[in-house]
Order: sequence, then structure tokens, then C-alpha cells
Amino acid sequence: MPSRSLSPRWERALWIAGLLIALLVLKQVFFPFAKGSQYYLIMFLAVTLPLVFLAYGRGHAPPWWDWVLAALAFVVGAYPLFGGFDEFLDRQGQLSTLDVVAGSVLLVLILEACRRTTGWVLPVVCLAFIAYAYYGGFLPPAWSIAHSGVDFPQIINGFFNDASGFYGTPLDVAATYIVLFTIYGAVLNASGAGKFFVDVSFAAFRKSRTAPGRTAATAGFLLGTVSGSGTATTVSLGAVTWPMLQKAGYPKENAGGLLAASGIGAILSPPTLGAAAFIIAEYLQVSYLSVLIWAIIPTLLYYLGIALAVEADARRFGARPVDVDAPRFWDVFKLGWYHFLSLGIIIVFLAMDIPVYKAVVYATGVAALFALINHRHEWLRLIADALSVGVRSAFPVIAVCAAAGVVTSTITKTGLGQALAGSLVDLASALTSEPVVVLMLTAVLAAVAVSVLGLAVPVTASFIISWVVIGPALITLGVEPAETAMFIFYYAVLSEVTPPTALAAVAAAALTGGDVMKTMWQTWKYTLPAFLVPLAFVLTDAGAALLLRGPLLDSVWAFGASALGVAALAVLTGGWLFGPARWPERILCVPAALFLLYLQPLTIAIGAGFLVVAVAVHLVTRGRVRDAA
Repeated sequence: MPSRSLSPRWERALWIAGLLIALLVLKQVFFPFAKGSQYYLIMFLAVTLPLVFLAYGRGHAPPWWDWVLAALAFVVGAYPLFGGFDEFLDRQGQLSTLDVVAGSVLLVLILEACRRTTGWVLPVVCLAFIAYAYYGGFLPPAWSIAHSGVDFPQIINGFFNDASGFYGTPLDVAATYIVLFTIYGAVLNASGAGKFFVDVSFAAFRKSRTAPGRTAATAGFLLGTVSGSGTATTVSLGAVTWPMLQKAGYPKENAGGLLAASGIGAILSPPTLGAAAFIIAEYLQVSYLSVLIWAIIPTLLYYLGIALAVEADARRFGARPVDVDAPRFWDVFKLGWYHFLSLGIIIVFLAMDIPVYKAVVYATGVAALFALINHRHEWLRLIADALSVGVRSAFPVIAVCAAAGVVTSTITKTGLGQALAGSLVDLASALTSEPVVVLMLTAVLAAVAVSVLGLAVPVTASFIISWVVIGPALITLGVEPAETAMFIFYYAVLSEVTPPTALAAVAAAALTGGDVMKTMWQTWKYTLPAFLVPLAFVLTDAGAALLLRGPLLDSVWAFGASALGVAALAVLTGGWLFGPARWPERILCVPAALFLLYLQPLTIAIGAGFLVVAVAVHLVTRGRVRDAA
């Protein structure tokens, strides 16, 4: 949801508050509170939640009731610290009446903050989970999701004074990692990196009919390191590259689809990925570097699909070369090559076992020093602005992560996750008794469920809910937690380009003026490989090789087979091989892609055979068309 367009006076007040919170976050990195992580999380939510009511809403100045809500949010947010933090923890499971009142008010305020930043759906989902916790005892005992019921004080205890509630893993990740990365992105952008990434993309491809599409894809990937948001990257990218795509003759819908696909790819790509990647690392208790490594081959396959689609589109509708007024690549690169250093520093420090929250702070410091090169006279104000903007851009994620505690706490107390996971497996088992087919059906049902959930709630919330509800179903069938987490992560992210909502595609259509639904389907065309490749993670043991988990040789052949599968999908959706692809060869590419992505020697051979037949049919029919002409 859009934030308020504040008047200068209120903007300055919020700027100061954001800067102070940034300093608090940085202080916690090097000088953590002696009373532990939960003490910091309580303080963090108490100072950020009030600002949501001031930054989000109608009008150019917060009305009096928003000030009341902000004050109330601070009071109930900091309540556990006022009467003695240790004493508050000692009352776990036996909250006082005042504790229950404070926790109830905080619950309402978190749901309202979530509504203001992301819309109605997630608060309604949270209310449904609360109702389920309270009224579960009235469900028929024969139902697998029935439970004994939880009274209201115990529900609030789970939210307010339990590790799985408001102050659980999601908020911990938001306060410890995500806000630091949003600050890093803001500082990197302030140093001029965003402009450099676009300029170097323009200079790299210059003049050819495929250059505009290549430029958009490359710039989208690089801008994602600054933004970290698929929709925000799409908007930034489109503002710069849409005029070039228009000159090249791209139809509005094709251009919009390319922009949305390139923007959303930033969340799927190292080294920053999206917010849910930090939660994966925390849930699985692995290093963030491990998650980055897991994402390398899927990222290559994702952009391979876009690159092939760009090549096909440029030829199919006759894109024109565009003269780009840009210096030579090396001239641009020499002026701004140092912007890549801070990204490399994150990777190097993670490889040295430096905690990710310290690595990103060091990288932020390097990016801030580089800002001196272009902004010597206003450097201090520029960095202060970036710190404040970085914190403010995390407000929606903070609200979502706090609200996600409602879902995780309810599932923990009621056992709903295991019950729903069991139901998902039972549904697949009812259709067949073959274990391999059961896994296939469960994976497909899980992919659909995550995608549908992602239509209604943000990526971070979609991942958290899916992990605790759907994750156990795949793990029960023998899928490793790492493959399960990455499977869910990809479908949660791809919900942003899934019709009929597809926020990134809507933003792209608004920029190009194209038809929204047609733009969504074009986006789906560009991202189709990303929808099928995650299935390869979980269907066979070889899926781990796509995440670089196992011998390098296994990863090489798995990548090769998957790349052929992506190429087959590109022929299917792009309608181009060595020339216009007719329906016979496009249809043959369907089983080719599906068999190639089922990473077993026999199925890979069958898939390659279908692809060879498709190429042969294409060459024969192409020759006949030429002879007839």
C-alpha cells in the first residue's frame, strides 16, 4: 500500500525518527543488549510500530487519532519493559489481567498496521487463525483439524510472551537482517550505484535488435541488489528502459511482461535475494551464504529463460535496433566499477564466517565511503537520508513479520500445520498408491497452494505460512528441508507475477499503458521456467544438485539437463526456434521439458529425444515452407 505524502514538517519528524532507529539497529549489531534478543525485539517493535500509523494513511499530515494510535502502540509495545522485563517473562503461561489487556491492544494495533501497509487480506487471515484457536474445540472430533480449544488469555500469552508469537523468528529476522539490508540498499543507491547499474547495462549491449531486451533484463538483475523488491525494481526499471523498448517496437504487453519478469528476478537472485531468504537461513539454522549458493543455478536458469524469450520476441515481431546515447562499456565501467565491491564484500565476509548482520554493515560502510567520490560536499546528509529511508522502507515487512507471529503461534499451539500437511498427503494418496506419483501430486498441489496464498498476502508472509503448513507435507514424503524451503520460497516470490493479481505485472502495465491481463500473461510466459524448475528440486534426489548440494559433477549434468528443459519451454512460449516455430514442434517441446526436468537418466534421455524430434520437424517443415515460397 502507498505511504503518506507528508508535508515537509511531518516528513522531517519522520526522518529524524527513522535515523534514530537506524542508529539503534546498528548499535545492536556491535553492542547488543545484555538482556538478550527478545528485549531488543520488544524495543524495536515499540519504536517502529508507532511510525507506521504516522507514515501510512490518508492526508498529508497524521490526524489526531493516528497520534493516539501511535502513542498507544508505543505504550503497549514497551509495556513488557516498564514493569520489569524479567518479571514479565516469569509470568509466561500465567499472564496478569493487565498483561492480557496490553497484549490484546497490541494485537489489534499490529493487525491495523498490517492492513495499512499491505491491505486487508493478511489481517483477515490472522483473525481466522485466532477464531480457529478459540473455537477449535467445537469442531467435529472426527475432523483431523479439530483440537481441544485454547482460551483467550492463553492465545494472547502465545502472541505476547512466547518465542513463537509477535517476537518470534519472523520479527527477529526483520529486526536483525532485513532492516540492515534495506539500509544497505538505500546507501548503495545514494552512492550512485543504481544509476551506474542502468548505465553499464545500456553500454554493454548498445545497438542491436535484441539489445533493448537484454538491457532491461540485465538492469533488472543489477537494480535488484539496490531495491530488494520485485515490484519496486519493475517500476524503477520501467521508468528508464520502457522508452527504449518502445522505440525498438516492443508491443506494450510484451514490454510490460519483460519488465515485470526482470524486476521479480531480483528477489530470486544472489547476493541479496528477498526477505524470505533470511527466514530460510534462520528456520534451517544454516548460514545465509548457504542460501545464496543454493540460489545460483536456479538464478542462471531463470535468466536463461528470459534471455531466450528476448531473442525469440525480438525476431518474432521484428524489433528494431535503437541508437543508445551511452558511452562505451569500458568508459562507463571504469567510472563506477567500485560499486560492485560492496556486493563482493558481503560474499567474502560470509565465506570468512563473519555473521551476515556484520557483513552487511561492513558492506554498507564501504558503499558509504564510495558515496564520497560523487557527493563530497553533501555526504553526511546523503548518508543520514539513506539510513532513514532504509528503515522506513522496512515498515511493511516489520508489520507483516509481527502479524505472522499470530499464524505461527496458532499453528504451534493447535498442531494445525501437521494436520493440514497430513490432509495434503492424504488427498494425493487417495488418487494413487504409487509413492512417486503421490510425491508428484503433493508437489503440484503444494505449488498451487503457495501460489494462491501468495496472491493474497506478501511474499514474506506467504513463505512463513506455507513453511509451517505445507512444508511438513513434503518433508514427510522424504524431501530434504533445504529443497522444501527453496521450493516454497520460489513459489512465494512468483506469486507476484501470477495472474490474476500479479503486482509486478500491474505496475509494468501502468508504465507501458498496456492491457493489464495481457501483460500478466506475457509475464507468465517469460517466467514459465521459474514455475517448473522448482518442481525439479523436490521430485527426485538429484534435485539437490540444482542447489549445488552434493558433488560438483552432479550439479553440472543437472544444470545441463535443466537448461535444455528451459530451452524447450522457450520454444513453446516464444514460438521461435531457428525460425517461426509451428504448433507440431511446440507441442513436442512440452514432454521434452517435463522429462528433462525430472532429473533421472532415463527421463532425461526421453526428454532429449523429444527435443531432437522437435528440432527435426522444425527444420523439415521450415525447408518445405521455403521451397513453397
